[in-house]
Amino acid sequence: MRISKKPEERRKEILDAAEKLFTTKGYSKTTVNDILKMVGIAKGTFYHYFQSKEEVMDAIIQRFIDYGVKMAKEIASDPNLKASEKLFKIIMAQKPDTGRKEEMIEQLHQVDNAEMHQKSIVESIRQLTPILTEVVEQGIEEGVFTTAYPKETIEFLLVSSQFLFDEGIFSWEPHELMQKAIAFVHVVETTLGAEKGSFHYLVQMMAENEG
Repeated sequence: MRISKKPEERRKEILDAAEKLFTTKGYSKTTVNDILKMVGIAKGTFYHYFQSKEEVMDAIIQRFIDYGVKMAKEIASDPNLKASEKLFKIIMAQKPDTGRKEEMIEQLHQVDNAEMHQKSIVESIRQLTPILTEVVEQGIEEGVFTTAYPKETIEFLLVSSQFLFDEGIFSWEPHELMQKAIAFVHVVETTLGAEKGSFHYLVQMMAENEG
């Protein structure tokens, strides 16, 4: 007799199993039946929580976004951090961790996941914008940033960075990518009115990722 589980616990169980299958077997090769077998549930139970495999992938990506947003909110609300410190920590918190998130992003780069990939980028930008806007406004009060359009500046920076540095959209050579990273830092410092060199850590992060 199967033990009855709480809805949220069962939903998480399905997502965990699907995530493992997507990253080991591949999204396109994984079927709903594969997920059912791994979890040990009937098809009706699966469809009670999700309408399709695509919806499962969407929910998995949303979990990663939610985690990044949660971390960003915690950092942004820390009264002991200056604006520049908050930006650095928030950016670091969005980096793919070794393993799970990186593998899921790799699956999103597949052709049949293009629409979902784009949706995940847009949703991430939408949720991070108000948090980063508050940090920029704090920086303006501290006198380290100077911009009349904090929200719009963040939107432009997020959109440009998310798409330009996405390996699933553009295939830059390493030297091209590094040149764009240097140029992007210049754009960030210029648009935020920040001191020259204050965002050089972004170039260092890019170099470490390529290393």
